[in-house]
Amino acid sequence: MSLFTLTIAASVVLFIAVGNFAGRKVKNLDDYFVAGRQAPTLLIVGTLVASLMSTTVFMGEAGFTYAGQLGPYLLLPGLTVTGYIYGALFFGTYLRRSQATTVAAFFGQRFDDEGVQRIAGVTIILGLGGYLLVVTQGAALLIAELTPLSYVSGIVLAWLGYSAFTLYAGSRGVILTDTLMFLLFTGATLVFAVYLLDDFGGVDRAVQDLTRQDAKPDLTAWHGVIGEGTDWPTALDFLIWFVVIDLSWSLVYAVSPWQSSRHLMAKSEHVVLRASIYACLAVIFLQILIYGVGGFVNLANPDIQPEETVLIWAATQLVPPVLGAVLVAGIVAAALSSASTFLSLVGFSVSRDLKPGAEPAGLSVTRLAMAAVSVVVLGLSLIVPPNVFWITLFIGTVFASSWGPVGLLSIWNRSITARGARWGMLAGLLGNIIPASLDYLGTVDLPSYLEPALLGIVASLIGAWAGSRGHSPSPTAQQYRNKLHRTPATDVSGSATRITLIAPSILLVYGLAMPWVLLHFYVRPYQTAAGHLTLNGDLNWQYAEPWFALGPAVLHIPLGLLAWWVIRRRYDPVVAPGHRALT
Repeated sequence: MSLFTLTIAASVVLFIAVGNFAGRKVKNLDDYFVAGRQAPTLLIVGTLVASLMSTTVFMGEAGFTYAGQLGPYLLLPGLTVTGYIYGALFFGTYLRRSQATTVAAFFGQRFDDEGVQRIAGVTIILGLGGYLLVVTQGAALLIAELTPLSYVSGIVLAWLGYSAFTLYAGSRGVILTDTLMFLLFTGATLVFAVYLLDDFGGVDRAVQDLTRQDAKPDLTAWHGVIGEGTDWPTALDFLIWFVVIDLSWSLVYAVSPWQSSRHLMAKSEHVVLRASIYACLAVIFLQILIYGVGGFVNLANPDIQPEETVLIWAATQLVPPVLGAVLVAGIVAAALSSASTFLSLVGFSVSRDLKPGAEPAGLSVTRLAMAAVSVVVLGLSLIVPPNVFWITLFIGTVFASSWGPVGLLSIWNRSITARGARWGMLAGLLGNIIPASLDYLGTVDLPSYLEPALLGIVASLIGAWAGSRGHSPSPTAQQYRNKLHRTPATDVSGSATRITLIAPSILLVYGLAMPWVLLHFYVRPYQTAAGHLTLNGDLNWQYAEPWFALGPAVLHIPLGLLAWWVIRRRYDPVVAPGHRALT
């Protein structure tokens, strides 16, 4: 048995053992669905990040930066991660306050309408079911690439890896194994990146060498490789595409079921806020490592095919076998963590959201429903052709357009009705799916400013407005919304608030420090190699790269200040309005 096979097998066995150990504490549906609502900050951070990271990031997006987009993915500010912060401040804390068992159930309760819950549940089943399929196949491709197992055997192993503990332990098993997987792939990626950069002569030399290479011109420029042979004729086209996609994904981070549902498990609203800000910083850190390594591998080999295997190639060719095996185990762990989250959410929706008015199914029936979902996914994984990473981007933006506007309006708009919510969800779904499908099939060629995600968001807003026009929310829905805006007395605490305020303080430090890091370690080496420095050897601000390096300050300092203000206003007993706390 090879070292890679042994490492992957050992990690899978470990996760199954830990997940099943957690399952022993599952006594009722509350334990199974929302982990007893007692998860601390570390577990929520772990499950937020692990449920996001998968083979799509470690393979698909790493391949994207390797192919030509290293510069923008390191320089342009991470608009996506802002969703963690505004999502927690303006949706996640209210979601936890609802005490719902699923996010779809929250929508049903908020609008006093079973139809809204059913539509949300169907969206979860179809969307996350497809996402689960992609992640399963990605893990299988990885296993087949690095072990003697066939692709079919890889599917079965991956399926067993996440199904074995998810079916039994539910959310308790998922959040515990997610956190272990998060620690594994984060540590492995950090050590791997440090080793490679040292081998390439450090960051400064690596950036200069990449800028001077001829294989992929503009790889390190702020816009990356553009023009003929790419999807972006000009730098402006790429910038528009980047902003639209990132803003759409920020809505995914804010309200999508596989992210926002983690808040239902949190021990308190303080945990929701702390975990979301720390998750934002953790994802930024991981993205810099993964995207950076993906691009820097061009120094060793600019012709890796398929491009999605860039990190796998590096793990087997550029580092000691033990380090490569641990990284691969981390990537497999990332896939399994996402898969376990998706399976649990789809299973929960099948058992709870399709018939919202019925008597809640018992624990054994819920497990059987999840088992049925698991078997269906296994069958589809064996039938549907692999290499469908594009589906991940598509599915994510579907949730942004279908759920994003309705989710935020459900908290902050008094006028939206149940019919408006239904119309908004369906309009956002169709407004994204139809143009995206036509564009993918080549029937139409949409410009970058008409991305399907943006069209879906606009359609959702129009649907919510049209559906609510001429109608009023039911008295029950109005009372429910009013209740959501009362801060629980147990969360109004001076000591808890002081601990929570550490998180936005760290975010402020990041916003202040990161521009200097980018200017010193990326922009200066880039301009040195490109010949853009001034005659005095100073940074040349006539080019765009230095200005984009200021993005973290422009973006995250205001977010940090906003989070600080909202947290104090809402939870500090000295500042919080007394009438907002429940008594």
